Formats: sequence, structure tokens, C-alpha cells
Amino acid sequence: MRDKFLSFSLPLIGQEEIDEVIEALRSGWLTSGPRTRQFEENFRNYCNAPAALALNSCTAGLHIALRSLNIGPGDEVITTPLTFAASVNVIEHVGAKPVLVDVEPDTLNISPRGVERAITNATKAVLAVHYAGHPVELDQLQEICSQNHLHLIEDAAHAVGAEFRGKKIGAGSNLTAFSFYATKNLTTGEGGMLTGSAELLDRARILSLHGMNREAWSRYAAGGKWAYDIVEPGYKYNMTDIQSALGLQQLRRFAQMQERRQEIVRQYNSAFEVFPGFLTPVTRPHVTNALHLYVLRLRPQEWSVDRNRFIEEMTARNIGTSVHFIPIHMHSFYRNKYGYSPDAFPVAQQAFEHMVSLPLSPSMSDKDAGDVIEAVLDVRACFAKRRMAG
Repeated sequence: MRDKFLSFSLPLIGQEEIDEVIEALRSGWLTSGPRTRQFEENFRNYCNAPAALALNSCTAGLHIALRSLNIGPGDEVITTPLTFAASVNVIEHVGAKPVLVDVEPDTLNISPRGVERAITNATKAVLAVHYAGHPVELDQLQEICSQNHLHLIEDAAHAVGAEFRGKKIGAGSNLTAFSFYATKNLTTGEGGMLTGSAELLDRARILSLHGMNREAWSRYAAGGKWAYDIVEPGYKYNMTDIQSALGLQQLRRFAQMQERRQEIVRQYNSAFEVFPGFLTPVTRPHVTNALHLYVLRLRPQEWSVDRNRFIEEMTARNIGTSVHFIPIHMHSFYRNKYGYSPDAFPVAQQAFEHMVSLPLSPSMSDKDAGDVIEAVLDVRACFAKRRMAG
């Protein structure tokens, strides 16, 4: 057993990132400025997106996406129960009603067939989450939305670097929100990016900075104009140049970091997929998985303990883990407001009860990955049900 606790997902921060941040500090421009504009441009080019807007979080991106599409009271937005609460909270923030649809058993992404059944006259949008870095079935969802005159919003908090049928997530005109939180594949500490059509991003940019006219950010630059105009009440959602400096360097070596994730996932799959007690993550052949999370599922019939005890045993072996996620319908606010029962979304519910996220980060060494594997297999040796000889 390892001596030092392995945190669930430490970011990979090197001297290059530190140097970039120091340069930003020395430049005197700390808030949104030239580095933020450069980060937007570089990220737009990476995704081949029509336009990009840097923000202080993915949550801000989802909120502004709904506002930019004029979704509000009386409207319904279809989304998944297996996501972090932010994906659904923003629907409440704009006064709309979230309508939850169960997930597919293999990818744990929202079911297109379920979406189709959930559409009503009040439905205005589908908010699809690319769970754990595996893209949703975009072509099916896009067709459903087109046929029913609905907006498709993509929550790509897990999906930087993911591809669907050879195209990067974020390459289309759909409003797509990315996260650069500390545990994400690319980090700025806190932060996010919204991509989509240039027309929608123009309004989103105004909403992201108090509702000020488009170029108000440059009023403190050389030659900038002091005058500004509030064209609608907006928010304080802008990204700073300090964050952007970190993001610029992270993006430069993003391919290298993704390669390391792939190596660790291959080691995990090789170690676990041979045992009947484990269900390892899947990747459908027409996608590139961003591999944000490694969600291992325990087949309950093969175990003498439940998932919670499994996590306790991993902690006792100095391995940090997590659970992604407690389904939305289990949280008291949504349970009480909409009257959800625990079995309202059985696929999501069952997956939640048996899932555990293992450490996955490019900062992990081969020894770290080996320690995780050793701990998982040791727990299995102690608590897997014994099979009787035939």
C-alpha cells in the first residue's frame, strides 16, 4: 500500500504555466484583456468553432446560452439526471422548467429516444451533457431538435478534445459550454468557454460583462474610449488574463496531456476488464472520448460489499476516488419541487449506486496508476464473491 494519499485528480502544472502567469502579472493587465482574447482565438482554432467566448465558469456559459436563446418562464428544457447540479440549476435560474430524461446504459449519456418522448408544446431546448468525456449521439439529437424546432445546447464540461464523427465538440453552431475547473482536462483554475455561432456569441459577450456594449473591455487600453453603454442587464462572468495565461500554456501541451490520459486508461482497462465484477467505461467507435473521467462500475451480484464500502476500502489504501454524479432527482430541491421518486430514472439510478470514479490525471506517474490498480484488485480479492467450483 502506498504511503502518501493519491488525490483524485491533481492538475498538471509545470514551469511553463508558472512563467505564463508571471508574465501576465508583470504586464499589469490582470482582468480580461489581450491574453483572454488570444486564449479565445486559440481555443476557437483548436475546436474549429465559429466563435469563442472566455468566461469564469462553464456554469456561466450554460446560463448565458439559455439567456441568449431567450429561454425563460413557461419554457421547458430537456436534460439528463446524471450530471452535476449546475447543468440543471441554470434552467431554474432563467425561470424555465427542467425535464429530465433517463440515460443510455453503456455511455450514460442522455437517451435520444427518451428526448423524443419528452417533447411537449412548451419544450424550447435540449441541454445535452457529454458525460465523462464521451460525446452524446449528436446526429440523432440534432435531427430531433431540427424536426421539432428546438435549440440544442451542449454541456461540454467534460469534453475538451472529444470528437463526434471526426469533428471536435464545439465545432458546430450549437452553443457549447466547456469547463476549465481545476480537475478538468485543461485547467485555468476556475473558468470556461462558450462556443457557437458568431451571432449568438455577440449577444453572449454583452451579457457576460454587465450588458455593456461589445468592446467595453478595451476602455482602459491605450487609445481606448472611456464611454460605454449598458444595452441590457448582464452579469459579471468574464475570464481574467491571469486565468487565460494559464489556459494558453495548457492548450499548447494539451495533446501531450491527452496522450497520458490514454495511457492510464489503457492500463486500467487491461487490469479490470478481465474480471466479471467490473464494468469498464465504453467508447463507441464513431467518437473520440476526451477521457475526463474513468467511471468504473461494480456488478453488484459479484460483490459482498456495496459501492460505499468499496470507496472506504480504497481510502484506507490511500487512493482518492469520487462519484459522478448524485442524480439530479435525488437532490432535495428537485425531489421536493417535482415529486421525483428514487426510481424515476432507473438507468441513471442503478449506475449511480454502483459507480466509482478512479484517479485519472496526466500528472499521475506509472507508479501512481499501478498503485490504483493494486488497490482495486486488493479490494476485489477481499470482497468479491467466491465462485463455487463446477
